[in-house]
Amino acid sequence: MEIFNPNSKIDFLGWRNISVTISAVLMLISIVAIGVRGLNYGLDFTGGVLVEAAYEQPVDSNDVRKSLEDGGFPNAVVQSVGGSREVAIRLQSSSTQQEGVKADEVSKKVIDVLKAKRADVTIKRTDLVGATVGDELKSQGIIAVLFVMIGIMIYIAVRFEWRFAIAGVASEIHDTLIVLGFYAITQHDFDITVLASVLSVVGYSINDKVVVFDRVRELFRSSRKAEPVEVLNKAINSTLSRTIITAAFTGITMVALYFFGGPVVHGFALTMIIGIVVGTLSSIFFANPILLWLGVSKQDLMPGSKDNAELARRP
Repeated sequence: MEIFNPNSKIDFLGWRNISVTISAVLMLISIVAIGVRGLNYGLDFTGGVLVEAAYEQPVDSNDVRKSLEDGGFPNAVVQSVGGSREVAIRLQSSSTQQEGVKADEVSKKVIDVLKAKRADVTIKRTDLVGATVGDELKSQGIIAVLFVMIGIMIYIAVRFEWRFAIAGVASEIHDTLIVLGFYAITQHDFDITVLASVLSVVGYSINDKVVVFDRVRELFRSSRKAEPVEVLNKAINSTLSRTIITAAFTGITMVALYFFGGPVVHGFALTMIIGIVVGTLSSIFFANPILLWLGVSKQDLMPGSKDNAELARRP
């Protein structure tokens, strides 16, 4: 299905100075926000208490969350587990008032608060999540992101050429920084599901760029006399329908997940929505200008000699 004419001649590269300047400003704002405000790490990273409660009758997790807020636990994360009668309650260290708090003491306060609203509740399990676990998750998360970046660079360098690898990784850094900057500015909870979605954004975004890079390589090999700007513009125009349709349908899925998937997946869906928008724009306005400035040319990708009679007849 085509929603844009693949033979259109929109001059996307003509806006490269403006688009890359905007991207650089957004990256700078994100770096400053991350450095000054930091990320609002969730229980998975900061440590805290996990309480599982069971009700004799079905219960709404929103009612449980409201009861906890009224009882002095404003940042509790509540999710249904094992049906509609059991909930898992995650309380950050700030909610339990002290780092070394005993899990049993927190559990007793939680059950007292919940019993004040519903007497049919009992505690099934209580666990204390240490900050050490959170530190390990932070370091492992950073390693995971670096591993993905290096893997992508090697893959693109082998499949295409080193300039494509640099442009691809620069775009991934651009997308990741802006997503993290959003979380630093808004101070939304950054938990393990958000970290997973950041890695998913990296995968989604690079897949989008590989499609455009494939088209760039194909056009360089088939259009011997075309200039790099012309080839890059043609590659973007000819893949624009695919790029927009993929982003639109993935985005619709994430919007549905955000509104109807419950609070547990809000962070994942929100990150993906932001990542899809940023990744799509960077595929069009950021990756290809980087390629152009790195000096990619037909000589880098041509399979044969200019003296080849068959190649010489190509436009």
